[in-house]
Order: sequence, then C-alpha cells, then structure tokens
Amino acid sequence: MTMYTFFRRNPRGSAPRPLPALSQQTAWKVSATLAAVLLSACSSTPLPPWPSNPTARPNVPAPLPNRPQQGNVVPKPVPKPLGQAGGLQAPHQGAVASPLPPSAPLVVQNEGPLAPPYGAAVAARFPEPAMTYATPGLGADRRAFTTNAELAQWLRSLDDPAHRGATRTRLLNLGMSQRGEPLLGLVVARAAGTDPVQLDNSGKPTVVLIGQQHGDEPAGSEALLVISRELTQGLLEPLLDRINVVIVPRANPDGAAAGTRVTANGVDMNRDHLLLNTPEARALAKVVNDYRPILVLDAHEYTVGGRYLQKFNAIQRYDALLQYATTANYPEFLTKASQEWFYQPMVAALKAQGLTSDWYYTTSNNPDDKLISMGGTQPDTGRNVNGLKNTVSLLVETRGVGIGRMHIQRRVHSQVTAIASALRSTAERAANLEQVRSFVARDISAQACRDQVVVEAAATTTQRELEFLDPDTGATRPIRVDWNSSLTLRPTKTRARPCGYWLSASSTAAVERLKLLGLQVMRVAESGSALADTYRETARESGDRQDVIGTIAGGTGIIRVQVAPLRSAIDVPAGSFYVPLNQPRANLAVAALEPDTQNSYFANRLIDELAHTARIMSNPSLVFEEAD
Repeated sequence: MTMYTFFRRNPRGSAPRPLPALSQQTAWKVSATLAAVLLSACSSTPLPPWPSNPTARPNVPAPLPNRPQQGNVVPKPVPKPLGQAGGLQAPHQGAVASPLPPSAPLVVQNEGPLAPPYGAAVAARFPEPAMTYATPGLGADRRAFTTNAELAQWLRSLDDPAHRGATRTRLLNLGMSQRGEPLLGLVVARAAGTDPVQLDNSGKPTVVLIGQQHGDEPAGSEALLVISRELTQGLLEPLLDRINVVIVPRANPDGAAAGTRVTANGVDMNRDHLLLNTPEARALAKVVNDYRPILVLDAHEYTVGGRYLQKFNAIQRYDALLQYATTANYPEFLTKASQEWFYQPMVAALKAQGLTSDWYYTTSNNPDDKLISMGGTQPDTGRNVNGLKNTVSLLVETRGVGIGRMHIQRRVHSQVTAIASALRSTAERAANLEQVRSFVARDISAQACRDQVVVEAAATTTQRELEFLDPDTGATRPIRVDWNSSLTLRPTKTRARPCGYWLSASSTAAVERLKLLGLQVMRVAESGSALADTYRETARESGDRQDVIGTIAGGTGIIRVQVAPLRSAIDVPAGSFYVPLNQPRANLAVAALEPDTQNSYFANRLIDELAHTARIMSNPSLVFEEAD
C-alpha cells in the first residue's frame, strides 16, 4: 500500500511536523480538498496588542554582583555592592590548571601584534573592571587563551551530578571541526530532563548562546565559560526557574587554535548560515532546530584600530557594539521585541557598569571608502538567519581584534554584562515572548499566496556623528560619517509571494540544506501540473559574494543572474519536491530559492539550472509524501 504524508504546524513556531501517514484511498480524498484547506490557512492573522509592560516582574538577579567572593571572579573594592546573596563560585579544581594530555599540547594563540596600536593615553580610557574573571585562558601569566581541551574540561566539570541540585546539565557533542576538534555545548535547565522534548515540555523558553565563530575573537568564548559556571552554580542560576539555556562557547575551534577569523578551509562561517557548507555552521543549525530557542545571542569582537586608523586616524572607543536581526522579511513584532525588550535594557546594563556601547558598525577594506555600515542586511549571517527562524537574534561585539590580550578582563566583563542582561530580559519577558512567537508563526504561515515578498533589501544611507578616540591624546573625537543604517531597509526587489517552490528531483543538495534550516520539504508522489512562475534569464555574470567590508572569505565563484518571472502551467513529475510557504520559517525558503540574489542556492551552485526550480503561484492539487 502506498503511503502519503501531509503536514501540520507545530506549537511555538517550530518547523511543521508531519501528520500520521494516510492510506492511498484516504490520501486521494485529502488531495481533492487540499487546496481549499491551504487557502483557508491564508486568512489574515489578527494583530494582537503589543505588550509594552511585563505582566509580572520575576525575582531575577542583577547581571553580576560587585562583592567579595572567591574563584571564578575576584572583585576589586567598589563603593556600592549590589547586595546579591552568595558569590560567584570557584571552578572545580583541575578545570583551570590540570595538565593536558600529550595529544592536546598547549597552543600559543591570539597573542595579537607585538606592539599595541595605541599608547598609554588611549589605554587609560579602558581601566580594568571591578572584577577579575578566572577561566583557563585568563590567568595573568597566560600567553594563550583557553584551549579546546581546557574548554572541554571546564564543561565536563559542570556536568558533574554532584553539583547539580535542582539544576540539570548535559554536555553536548555537536560534531567535529574540519581538523577533528570536538564542537561542544552545554544544556543548563531546571526541567524534567535536558533533551529537546523535555525542555519544550517545560513550558519555558530556551536561549542559545554562541561564542567565537571567528577564531581571533576570544572574549566571547571566555565570557561564556563564566556564564556557564554562573548558570550551573552561581548567581545566574535562579533564572533557570523561567528559562532554559544552551551554551556553545566556541563554534570555530580550528580558527581559535590558529588565531584566525576563518575556519580551516578558509570560510567565514558567520556568512555560511544559509548555505551550510561547513560542518561548524551545520552544527549550530542543528542546535537551533533541536532546541527551538526564542533568543539566539552571538558573541563576537570587532577591529579596534586597523582600517579606522588608516581612514580616520582614530581608534574605536566603544566597549560593545550591539545589533539585532536586520534583513528582508524579518517580522516587525520581533524587531520591536529586540529593540524594546533586549537592546534598550542591554545598553542600560552596560552603562550601569561604566561601559560604553553603540550600534554595531564596520567599514570596508578599501582605504578610499569611508562609508560606515551597520551590520549587513544579507540573509547569511547567524544574526539574520536565526532571525528568519523567528527568534530574537542578537549580536554582541566587544573591542578586541588587533589588540591581542590588551584589556581582556574589560572585554570579558562587557560580554558577561551584555549576555546576563539578555538572559534576564528573556526571563522577565518569557510569557510575552511566547505570545509574540505564536503570532509570528501564524502570521508568516498565513501569508503564503498573498501580497508581496521582499527578495532583496538595502540599508538606508544617511549621516551621523560617531565618537572615536585620538590615537595620541586619547581624547574623544567626534567624526561625522556617511552611515549605512540597517535599521531602515529599502526594498530593492519585490515579487508576488508564491504558495511554495517547486524543485526538480535532481535538487537533492538544495533539499538537504533546506531541511537543515528547519524547513519542511515534500516529495511529489504522483505526477500532476501546477500554475507557476518559471525564471527567464535576462543576464548573467560570475563574481564573488560581497559584504559591507568586501569580498566574503570562501564566497568566490557565484553566478550572478538576472531573471524575469514567466507565468504558465508546468508539469510536476513524481519524485520532484515542493517547499510550501505556509510554514513558520517560510522566509528562509525565499532567501534560499529566489535565484537572483548572491546568497541563493542557484547563485552558489546548489541548484544546477534555473529550469530546476519554479515559484508555485496557486495551491497545487497534488499528492505529497514527506521527503526523506
């Protein structure tokens, strides 16, 4: 008996789960009414009132205390302690100083330039914080940051049942890097268990924290070791009454060992979250798919001097640069949640610790180009791709690239403060966030076959004043710059939103990546026909993927094509594929499958020919089964 499968949506905005398999007789009856059912799902979703105030403020801790303690954080005297009970707990003996096995030698890494890019006057603008953080790589006499072997020891020490109490932990082995280093994570929760289903059943939202996608940006990784300790047996542990947390301290261990930005094969993995060419990016995609977080926070560091000295004769002055998802089709309600419930409290938390912040920005490698751009609008970074998975997706960048170990305690303190603020915001807004996510999931699903979809969008060019530091005197120097704002996007290419996308039977590589993104892909079980827009090619050239800073590492050899949609009835053979857009992550399918963008699967050769894909423009009367 031939079996057919249709799909339904999950709660909490996840990728849809299949309905039970249907017999052939039942499947024919269902297929006859499928179009009507799908069209009924396209009714508009009522807009709920925006919840501007928490319904109840939980008793959650401040980010970290300024009070005497031992071990993980050694404070300096401060005038006004925050009064939290207890202290930051000492790491397990051996987690910091136990000898490494011969197979994992200590690697000197991330030492930075021999001569700092500025003198004492600038350095004086960044005094040490009131606390001294202790991780394997933050010892006063260390030349290397925490090695991957030490990181593994640290996480294993937190997975010790003797120290759990009500808190459960689970060490995650997420796979291997390209050079065979383990990619590790830690689940921390107060739930019946730590697997994804048990966390989902806890009724609490989950947060995913990611560090060191770029290997030469160590402060995020060191800070996440501190955060992991504080969640398991420290001052952040009470937050687990309202949230679950998954921590991936180091996403690029090969780059960390070599002190390089890219992965072992030269790819910028933070531009690989739509294509998923690297095992490291695939591991992160699986974490997000499995644990379905409401918040993903990505910890990075940014260039302090370098291009800014060359272009402006100035030094970066901000302790942290912050940004949320800014890409085409990111839901408006998630933008509001990111701005009001996370960004604003994070700025306040940093200010309370004497730390400065601004929007994230960067500049190109071209010395004659003085345009300053906020983070890119392309759907390829972790920040933007995770946003299109209907999360609040935050980027925290501290000043670090190009200065080696200078100010490392302050850099880690900035990360810890920002991350703790995000955790607290999630705990305070747990119910509101679930309300927003539920609305967004329904609304995106209901948009299939309706209105317009943005294929490409660009930042808005304006001007603003940025504060830098004079490299000689350390004085604040305001500079008026041309500014590419990602907060206001300009649609540069729009089309009618299809009901779904058809892919040929040979498009298995694309289907694999789509499923890794958490999208449901159906296989056509019986040949039929559908009304579709096919793509007529009008121009083509080869090129490289570009970002606001220039050519993307590992992004060479793409096909830049211009197309015109052509409406017609097409044959849909059995064995080909259908990607419906009445699912919560539909906007990821748009990002991947519209061929005339630099990140599309066609441009990057995951789809061989334009004829192998089409936009289905009315609900197809076809019989589907779940794609393997």
